[in-house]
Amino acid sequence: MNRIIERFARLKQARQKGFVVYIGAGDPNLAATRQLALAFDQAGVDVLELGVPFSDPLADGLVNQLAAQRGLESGTTPSKALDTVRDIRKDSQIPIVFYIYFNLLHRHGFKKFIEDAARAGVDGLLVLDLPPEESGNYETMMRDAGLCVIYLVAPTTPDDRIEFIVKRGTGFIYYVSREGVTGMQSKVSASIADMTAKIRAHTQLPIAVGFGISNPEQARAVAASAEAIVVGSAIVNQIAQHGQSKELVPLVTEFVKSLVDAVKT
Repeated sequence: MNRIIERFARLKQARQKGFVVYIGAGDPNLAATRQLALAFDQAGVDVLELGVPFSDPLADGLVNQLAAQRGLESGTTPSKALDTVRDIRKDSQIPIVFYIYFNLLHRHGFKKFIEDAARAGVDGLLVLDLPPEESGNYETMMRDAGLCVIYLVAPTTPDDRIEFIVKRGTGFIYYVSREGVTGMQSKVSASIADMTAKIRAHTQLPIAVGFGISNPEQARAVAASAEAIVVGSAIVNQIAQHGQSKELVPLVTEFVKSLVDAVKT
């Protein structure tokens, strides 16, 4: 069974909420990415999203844009990111999603990338700029490879389009709780409970809420309305602060553990 589906089934059985972490692959380097992945697994992270660095990350705010730039500067390519997943798989079965832009798949070869990702041990793809209306046979290729198709729903998504999107997704639905790009926020959106209820009217898939969650209090509040929460920029910001430190992994993992504990207890 796909690791994402299996993990959410276990969480449901245990009546626990899931915690999803986003970091940029290759930030500050791919060796650190592997070490962070293994530490996050031990800290209780349920799903790891790896952002494959791209020169024009249009869905990302400044913190994640800079992470993508650092990833590119460290020499990270889609192929090297896949090699890093292979290395992670030697020691961990943490579910892994690639957060990626379509240009990178197109350059690599769409079908080839999906097949290579599956062989490397990736469990799902979240293609930021590939709407389901334009996806062609993407979902069929993903299903054939055993990968989950992660789609986004936004606060501005109309009800009829919510239904259309969620019926084509697999693994989980990623609800973007704020309009605009990724980034830390001082408070969470007041509409999360209403929007997750709208999404649930059309799907049995778990809902993961992200964009803007930056501290344990926010994580705990959002977890009340969703099956999982996603934290990215706040963790990427920790990597930016400690990237040159020998204590990078324990320092960032300590912050991640505080968020995991807030969601799980």
